[in-house]
Amino acid sequence: MRYCVYGLGAVGGFIAARLARSGADVCGVARGATLQAIHERGIEVRDECDVARATLPVAERLADLDGVDCVILAVKATALPALLNDLRNGLAGDAVVLTAMNGVPWWFTDGFTGPLNGVALDSVDPSGVLAAAVPAHRVIGSAVHLTCSTPEPGVVAVGSGTKLVIGPATSAAPLDEATRTAAEDLVVAGFDVDVTDAIHQEVWFKLWGNLSFNPVSMLTRADAQQILSDALLHDFVARCVGEAKTIGSALGFTTTSSTEERLQIARDLGPFRPSMLQDAEAGKQVELDALLGSVQEIGTLLGVGTPAIDTLLGLSRVHARAHGLYPA
Repeated sequence: MRYCVYGLGAVGGFIAARLARSGADVCGVARGATLQAIHERGIEVRDECDVARATLPVAERLADLDGVDCVILAVKATALPALLNDLRNGLAGDAVVLTAMNGVPWWFTDGFTGPLNGVALDSVDPSGVLAAAVPAHRVIGSAVHLTCSTPEPGVVAVGSGTKLVIGPATSAAPLDEATRTAAEDLVVAGFDVDVTDAIHQEVWFKLWGNLSFNPVSMLTRADAQQILSDALLHDFVARCVGEAKTIGSALGFTTTSSTEERLQIARDLGPFRPSMLQDAEAGKQVELDALLGSVQEIGTLLGVGTPAIDTLLGLSRVHARAHGLYPA
């Protein structure tokens, strides 16, 4: 299978570099300084004890890369509207899209068996253009449990974790083979991969942590370890996580994990700097809608109260707008 990693930042650059070094047939889409750096030097991956470099074909548009079977979409949710035409024009034949993104994706309620089946989420895809361009029957979802950053274009600094949970967004049979093949190739590339037929639940479980740690880190400029070390902030984060868990139950998701066990996963990752903090420090648009607004909207649709999430959304939205990180 020929892969194209669309977006060669932290997560996308890490996945692309590992696939390339494992011998997989992989190319990439990037823009600006990242495109130039990878053209000239490839992707440099730095961890505690090693620096490795991977080379791969890279272009500014998916439409310029032929024969792609699987697009690994590793961009910010805020960037998606500007990419739609390229995705629509570049997805040839029966190519599939594996989403390696944060938050609630556009395909979440498309073919979902829960109470919001087919309900469009204004916070994620207000006009339905994303679902029309890349429908759920072409999507492999994922929950990415790893941390990394991009200290400069074309460079990935590895943090912790290598786990990817992937699964088809719908029960459409053609996705099964593509999911198995992608899982096998990602394992060869060095990732710890689980395949699931309940990817919606896995995406929601990851969101338990993301919806709180990301905006809180933006507001405080603190890493996850610092956030959890403050007793009052720990309790507030736990309330946000608890509300998300309640919404998940209303959606039909079952889990034996407690709020504290979900917070322990964050502790185990160490003093990582959430992606929203990295974006805010770089002056980039932040993913408030996908990570937090979507959860608040789903809670409202289901009649589940979200007082802690409401407070965090209001604080984060005003802060981000005041600093030019969120549209007015």
